[in-house]
Amino acid sequence: MGADAADVADTAEIRGALLRLRRTTGLPVAFGGLVEAGRPWMRITELSGTRTPALSALAVTSGNGLGGKAVALGRPCAVTDYSASRQISHEYDAPVAVEGLRSVLAVPVVVRRRVRGVLYGALRTAQPLGDRMLHAAVEAARDVEQALVAREEARGLLDAVRAEPLAEEEAGAVRERMREAHAALRALAPRIPDPALRAELLDACGLLAPGREPGGVRLAPREVDVLACVAAGSTNAAAAERLGLRPETVKSYLRSAMRKLGARTRGEAVVAARRAGVLP
Repeated sequence: MGADAADVADTAEIRGALLRLRRTTGLPVAFGGLVEAGRPWMRITELSGTRTPALSALAVTSGNGLGGKAVALGRPCAVTDYSASRQISHEYDAPVAVEGLRSVLAVPVVVRRRVRGVLYGALRTAQPLGDRMLHAAVEAARDVEQALVAREEARGLLDAVRAEPLAEEEAGAVRERMREAHAALRALAPRIPDPALRAELLDACGLLAPGREPGGVRLAPREVDVLACVAAGSTNAAAAERLGLRPETVKSYLRSAMRKLGARTRGEAVVAARRAGVLP
């Protein structure tokens, strides 16, 4: 995936997270964007529920305003009345006032200790933003972080595979990382509401697996998800937690996959799935 395509995919992650944030909290307004590479600011590119373009393309410098404070500190920040708050600087009061925002929260997206973006949620009234809204914003940011990590890991592994041949020990380590990245992407994809982005993540999974032979075994998507977790070393309980399923459901999918693959054990199922090109 080229740099431009990666930027588009990362921006789509922010957009999807904002939609989920509004849906889960009832917040009327959400917006956000990514920290620009090599720049000391993040740029607001995604707007949801806004009435004006006042915030569009606004560059928020680290340390300035609410979002800049979240970038500088690397942790969530919130104010009950933006224009009157003494907790932040006020470089961006004008566009915030044009949009009519009062109570605002900002949650950084942190990947490998580096802030990659910020998600905002806002009310047009001055009232405290409760713990439920803050928790939902943090969860939305964590989803973006997981997606960015998984995508970066997949890109790095593909680059490593395409590079010069590796020593056997290095190749084995790369294969294990590929399998973990494959499992992470499979677990993440069903939680992405944007169909295009979900399809892109599944395409990335396909790049990590060699691909099915024509006429080969056909596994359901959830059967592949479960096998990917098993291949990465997860127990049924851990796979259930990772996939958002009940343990009994995981067992059912695993039994079905084993039957299709002609396997008697979990290990045999993983080996058979790799031979079939379903798993890396």
